[in-house]
Amino acid sequence: MRTVNLIQGTPEWHAHRASHFNASDAPAMMGCSPYKTRSQLLREFATGTTIEHDAGTLQRFADGHRFEDLARPLAEQIIGEELYPCVGVDGKFSASFDGLTLLEDKAFEHKSLNDDLRLAMPLDGTDACLPLHYQVQMEHQAMVSGAERVLFMASKWNGDELVEERHCWYTPNPELRAKIVAGWAQFEADVAAYEPVPAAEPVAAGRAPDQMPALRIEVTGMVTASNLAEWKEQAIAVFQGISTELVTDQDFADAEKTVKWCGDIEDQLKAAKQHALSQTQSIDLLFKTIDAIAEEARSKRLALENRVKTRKDDRRTEIGNAARRAVQQHVQAINETMGEYGIPMPATLVADIGEAMKGKRSFASMQEAVDAVAANAKVDASQSAERIRTNIRVLEMEVGTHVALFPDRVQLCSTKSAEDLRNLIAARIAQHQLAEQARLDAEREQIRKQEEERAQQLVVAAVQPTVPPAQDPKPEAKPQPAVQAVPASVAMEDRAPWVDEGKRLKLGDIVDLIAPLKIDAEGLRRLGFDPVATERGAKLYAADQLPAILAAAIRVLQSAANGQSYPLAA
Repeated sequence: MRTVNLIQGTPEWHAHRASHFNASDAPAMMGCSPYKTRSQLLREFATGTTIEHDAGTLQRFADGHRFEDLARPLAEQIIGEELYPCVGVDGKFSASFDGLTLLEDKAFEHKSLNDDLRLAMPLDGTDACLPLHYQVQMEHQAMVSGAERVLFMASKWNGDELVEERHCWYTPNPELRAKIVAGWAQFEADVAAYEPVPAAEPVAAGRAPDQMPALRIEVTGMVTASNLAEWKEQAIAVFQGISTELVTDQDFADAEKTVKWCGDIEDQLKAAKQHALSQTQSIDLLFKTIDAIAEEARSKRLALENRVKTRKDDRRTEIGNAARRAVQQHVQAINETMGEYGIPMPATLVADIGEAMKGKRSFASMQEAVDAVAANAKVDASQSAERIRTNIRVLEMEVGTHVALFPDRVQLCSTKSAEDLRNLIAARIAQHQLAEQARLDAEREQIRKQEEERAQQLVVAAVQPTVPPAQDPKPEAKPQPAVQAVPASVAMEDRAPWVDEGKRLKLGDIVDLIAPLKIDAEGLRRLGFDPVATERGAKLYAADQLPAILAAAIRVLQSAANGQSYPLAA
């Protein structure tokens, strides 16, 4: 963080705030400030206009700064270090600190104590639950300063005497910080695209007409004095000039007032008619004129009442649809770069817009609330897209040739954090490698057994004598019975009568037996055969192991013939 030498409230400080994203503005940017709407903040940044505060508000600001100065020594006692008011900058983010330690690892934020903060920080020792707008401001401060925690204090003073004080610690929240950063990015885009709303032009006769002269009728058996004809012409002209185009809050207010005015005209005509009736009972023209005017007023009143009701519903729908389309366009722009990993529209957007409209008395306040919902939905969509892009990079870097193990990669990228995805990738690949190694081991074992069986058969065939077929010089002689193969044990005994149980062979005897091939004691050891004794430097082997030794040698040769290496002992 870089500290700038500014004093809060000075023109230089205001100029600095106009060119940075400030901690005190962060709640309004997030749409959770009870003091300023996001639309107001957007207008300030885009146009440079600021809200003019009245004398009472300025006095409250001054009192707040004085209470902050009085409370700072109390905070220093709690923290155990001195605190320094300052203004800090980190890139385009800025924060004005009520107090910061020398190492900038602890910050201090002070507010005037009120009932909301009393409820948020109970004295019974339960955990504090600060309103979101305070959390957003302190999270922004911690982001700028790098503070590990922030002491939040609210106090009430009578002059310089402390009346009441409550405090709690705020610990930074990474998820909220990410949302704040994304929120400022969306706010910056909205400022760049800001288009001032043109002021509504005054509508002729849009307000309830009050320029009609007083209706005067006097009769004495006949109409002796009346301005009814002129009054009728003027009234009809006014009725026809009443606007039914309803868009702004002013339009609706004018229409509702005009509805009441039309009702008053009806009542006034009824009263005039009754007054005339009290003077005469047979003035047909007078009554017809009065009835015509009254019917015109009634017709306009009913039509305008229905129009007001219909347009109110339509206007709510227009505001909601405009917000929904703005979010939809934002999501579509994101998905143009996401391919198969596109994000869906926020599932609760329509419900959130409806909830934002609820209880709003004016369309202006309704518009501001809905704009905040749409802005936050855009921020959430941008965050989701960035998380998915990070997960895509994780897949590309760590999956390698194991793409087939992740047929659900789209779902994984949209639902997992980067760290969880890394762990899942490692687990799946490790599990696959274990299964593959087990398969290869099973295949090798099967091959080894097959080779061992073939080698054993070769050994048996090698030690069995070949019995020539019987020859009969006389064709007429009867065929002799076939000669049975000599059992291996008998054949071995015939070929090597020295292979007896317990008999020992020297290494040289084995070498002579397999000539012209050669082998030494190390080769026999790697085949799995160790000498049973040593006699004057000569290695002695059990003679009954000779068939197994020859079988092992044949397996090595067979593997070499197949272009493979036979696994030997190290």
